[in-house]
Amino acid sequence: MSGARVALVGACGRMGSLIIRRILATEGLTLSAAFDLVNVGRDVGEAIGVGKLGVTVSDSKDLAAVLKESETDVLIDFTIASATAVNAPAAAAAGVNLIIGTTGLSAEQRAGIVDAVAKNKVAAVISSNYSIGVGVFFKLVREAAKLLGDGYDVEIIEAHHNQKKDAPSGTAMTAAEIVSEEMGGKEIVSGRDGLCPRGKEIGMHAIRGGDIVGDHTVMFIGNSERIELRHQAHSREIFVGGAVMAAKWVVSQKKGIVYDMSDVLG
Repeated sequence: MSGARVALVGACGRMGSLIIRRILATEGLTLSAAFDLVNVGRDVGEAIGVGKLGVTVSDSKDLAAVLKESETDVLIDFTIASATAVNAPAAAAAGVNLIIGTTGLSAEQRAGIVDAVAKNKVAAVISSNYSIGVGVFFKLVREAAKLLGDGYDVEIIEAHHNQKKDAPSGTAMTAAEIVSEEMGGKEIVSGRDGLCPRGKEIGMHAIRGGDIVGDHTVMFIGNSERIELRHQAHSREIFVGGAVMAAKWVVSQKKGIVYDMSDVLG
């Protein structure tokens, strides 16, 4: 196909405005629609300070109708779990592919999105982190867990800005799930207090402060040594690039399937 028409939920937010700028700069992609709770009725380009784009900010309650009218191919959603759980199935029902970067989705919410993708025969990418570097980080975590085995204790520390709503982060949870899978199953324990002798567990610790974009450290701790794998995000641009890459990729993939960022990266 010659190009993909891309819509965005949360278009006027920090991530949304960065993603729109990247879409405009990416060959083969066109911004087709924009949704937000604010600036409804305004030109989205004027709302985010890039000049008139001819795309009006719409209310999410009109999402399905606007997506069909604009002939959108793929919807990008980096909002909050309660909104994504409603908007993603509605977009799938409208025949639109999905790129979901929302974290904090419950098992039930994710299952609803997966079912909608299969039922409506669209393709989706759902990832806790769209950074290319984090994709490599996950591979290294898996390899370390596989090689070190159950003889090493595992602790995960993540740090984010003081406005992040969910804890622990989706990226930290993905890392923990990888470790647990490779080490034969471990309980995830968030923080410790009082009498809490270490068991067959992965310790999870969340830090919130200032404007930290995102830091993740996985510690494999043995007797007399430890290995630390760390990824630090310096800018939200790393997530933007991955999300736009995924949007361009997903439109040509087999339908009815939910992919993750490792699939996008090959």
